[in-house]
Amino acid sequence: MTPSGAPSGRLAIFPGSFDPLTNGHVDIILRSAHLFERITVAVLVNAEKKPLFTSDERVAIIREVFKEYPNVEVDAFDGLLVEYARQRRASAIVRGLRAVSDFEYEFQMALMNRKLRSTVETVFLMPHEKYTYISSRLIKEVASFGTSVTGMVPPIVEKRLVEKYPLK
Repeated sequence: MTPSGAPSGRLAIFPGSFDPLTNGHVDIILRSAHLFERITVAVLVNAEKKPLFTSDERVAIIREVFKEYPNVEVDAFDGLLVEYARQRRASAIVRGLRAVSDFEYEFQMALMNRKLRSTVETVFLMPHEKYTYISSRLIKEVASFGTSVTGMVPPIVEKRLVEKYPLK
């Protein structure tokens, strides 16, 4: 029996804004789903930012993409990630690293999370190399010019982007 609040099983949390979800995110989520019993894709709700998609839209999109994966859950959260991890009794936080430039920030965050909640490990995964140049920011920028993002995002995301930014 685990003490209340202690990690339970092998639940990992993959946090992010996912505005929008990219194929790089999908790659990390699918590989995490093979490493852990359960993976929760945790959509960060940040009232200070003006996302393209609302948190409810992002949650719905991600649920649609992973509807055939019973060990992939989708949720929204705000506040400290380690507090959310404690509430969910997660044993790990998954973070993606696309390039060396991501490492310094992610390393600093992992150390802070460890200081705040030593029972939660941070696991770094690299997406397939064909996705290393893709970021949500770049996807939004390209789509805003009415340019196709086929192959860089799941089809449902592409459809939703075209609704916001019609193709030229």
